[in-house]
Amino acid sequence: MDIFFTIIGLLFCVIGIIGSFIPIIPGPVTSWFGLLLLHLTSFVPFEIYFLIGSFLIAITVFILDLIIPIIGLKKLGGTKKGIIGATIGLIIGFFLGPIGLLTGPFIGAFSGELLNNINYKKAIKASLGTLIGFFVGMTMKFTVSFVFLIIYIQKALSFGNLI
Repeated sequence: MDIFFTIIGLLFCVIGIIGSFIPIIPGPVTSWFGLLLLHLTSFVPFEIYFLIGSFLIAITVFILDLIIPIIGLKKLGGTKKGIIGATIGLIIGFFLGPIGLLTGPFIGAFSGELLNNINYKKAIKASLGTLIGFFVGMTMKFTVSFVFLIIYIQKALSFGNLI
């Protein structure tokens, strides 16, 4: 069972990294479950404080990832209609693949701002806030998921059971 948990845990960590770029998969939280599975094996000691701390980091990044694009939109002059547009754009963009995930929130925020009778220049500026926020969130998620993967590999190798 230990080998099974080790393999599935590694898979969760890798899926967490992929989830850093795909909004539907909560990257850091998925990677954390990989760490949890490793700690449930008999050859890696169960470290409750480490697991609680890393879980809090994963949840914090998950929440910040939802909030940062909205903050970016607001900071650059966005309105409620821009936020609604960005959200709709993200949902539609999800079905259009990676390019849709990148352009959807931007186009949605831009459309929402134009519907709010904001001029073209201000709408572009506000829409850039969502794009910047999206990249900041993605970078945070990738960094945390990657660090979790490194910790996973380090812990597994230190007990000589990953290979």
